[in-house]
Amino acid sequence: MSVGRAPRDGAEERGPVAPALSLNEWVVLALLSEEPAHGFAVSKQLRPESDLGRILTVHRPLVYRALDRVVGAGLAEAHQTEPGDAGPNRTSYRVTDAGREALDGWMRRPVGHVRDLRIEFLVKLRLTERAGRDPAALVAAQRAALDDTLDGLADPGPDADVVDRWRHHNALAARRFLDDLGGVPGPGSDPTG
Repeated sequence: MSVGRAPRDGAEERGPVAPALSLNEWVVLALLSEEPAHGFAVSKQLRPESDLGRILTVHRPLVYRALDRVVGAGLAEAHQTEPGDAGPNRTSYRVTDAGREALDGWMRRPVGHVRDLRIEFLVKLRLTERAGRDPAALVAAQRAALDDTLDGLADPGPDADVVDRWRHHNALAARRFLDDLGGVPGPGSDPTG
């Protein structure tokens, strides 16, 4: 799998095409972009009690599978080998230039569904914070991407079934969350503080 260019769409050329990676694979790639690491070190950062693990827990076998996929895609490469603790040598991995470019595109891309705010968007926010970057552009892009969807989930009325009511309340919470992140006062808030 490689990161190529999208075909021409009229006269305008798009940016790089993101490889088809799973969320686990993107997160492993992002962790390697912070610093070269071996699989065990990456898996420790994705335990349930860890900073990222509170959002997305990835068990060690899946971390190693994700490492294999990102290396196979040319997005990461072996960096160095070091003696293991009472076991075989450990290979640490680092992100390639192609991996950094693909990761940058993924990190800026908003999620397409309200349900994806809970994990994918939240992990992007946390990774952005960890990198010391301002998340304002990501938040603005996310608000714009979901605006029509959130508007479409307006009050379904008193006869709505339980699913429509759930979707409506979930949309209200999502909008409040995005507004809060973007510094937009919500309904009923006091703008004077």
